[in-house]
Amino acid sequence: MTETVAAPARTNDRRLRERAERVIPGGMYGHLSARRLPETYPQFYASSEGCRVVDVDGREFVDVMCSFGPMILGYRHEKVEAAAAAQRRLGDTQPGPGPCMVELAELLVERVDHADWAMLAKNGSDATRLCLATARAVTGRRAVLAAEGAYHGWSSWCNPYVDGPATPADAEVHRYTYNDLASVRAAVEGAGAENVAAIFVSPFRHDAGYDQEMVDPAFAAGLRRLCDDIGALLVTDEVRAGFRLHHGSSWEPLGVTPDLSAWSKAIANGYPIAAALGSSRCAAGAERIFATGSFWYQAVPMAAAIATIHALADEDAIARMVAAGERLREGIEKQAVEHSIEVRQSGPVQMPALSFVEDTAFERAAVFCGEAAAHGAILHPRHNWFLSAAHTDEDIDRVLEATEAGFRAVRAAFGHG
Repeated sequence: MTETVAAPARTNDRRLRERAERVIPGGMYGHLSARRLPETYPQFYASSEGCRVVDVDGREFVDVMCSFGPMILGYRHEKVEAAAAAQRRLGDTQPGPGPCMVELAELLVERVDHADWAMLAKNGSDATRLCLATARAVTGRRAVLAAEGAYHGWSSWCNPYVDGPATPADAEVHRYTYNDLASVRAAVEGAGAENVAAIFVSPFRHDAGYDQEMVDPAFAAGLRRLCDDIGALLVTDEVRAGFRLHHGSSWEPLGVTPDLSAWSKAIANGYPIAAALGSSRCAAGAERIFATGSFWYQAVPMAAAIATIHALADEDAIARMVAAGERLREGIEKQAVEHSIEVRQSGPVQMPALSFVEDTAFERAAVFCGEAAAHGAILHPRHNWFLSAAHTDEDIDRVLEATEAGFRAVRAAFGHG
């Protein structure tokens, strides 16, 4: 990999940002909004392969965000691309779905323990909304519980970042503290047990801007019992974590079975698709709701998802992500000690998060990730990172060269400690 080009030479990226400012509100928006990140970050990319990406000014990076999760096998994975291309030759957007819709639903039911059926859509927000509508149809209730600060999609019912007055849907959401059963019971009492349709929960706490928190098995089991006691449905939001922690639902190793689950991001290695999965208990409720989208039944993403799910198991992808994540975590820990800088690493190693002690304004994190970007690694100062099965030892070592530069920059700007 060649040395990165200094920021002033990034003319193509800068020109695209200027053009975007004229036609897109705020210039750019979404996950990797450059206006919220250090100047060294690119906004626009020209190509990608494996875990490497090249921006519009020709700079190459190791991507440790995996497009914020979808790239689980790596960009342009041969088997996934072959399956997508074969289906594209037959048809994609058609008057109805292709046979691959049934094949994908069957595969998801086979691989996920609690799933007896699947409904397919496009985005994670679609999947969580389908789960909510199904829970309300099954129970005849309206209220829903979600963890404080949890993000279950951009829809107003669950979006903690939406501005403006609360809508009636917002008023029916009651919040609890992750891993705190007493707070869940208090939220149930506040909502009225007879009114609670569902409790939403992520496999582990991964709120942006906070250290991640693994689930307490007793908390997971307690949620299951509480839902059973009050007649509510347990919904796991697998959109971010799905198939990175376990080749099935993330809580299968804990022996905790949800009633419904929402999936997207990595299930098709970058192709746009989402799924709501549910038990037979919920099937009649799912049948009663009307939900559709103009592109929900595109065949190419379904073919890609089938290939992805098979490849994840056949290529032992989770073990490869864990190995890469452990190498990265150990390297960063060693660098932090050498530079006498206190950091916290949290979450599963295949979805790591890094924070600096007493860095409440994320100033150290911004310097660290900005310098890492200048040296060829895409990280993020406030969001968890993602490893893919394409990250090799060589790639991780390249990232560690960039994080070494990041620690030097933090030490120079803030001193040790």
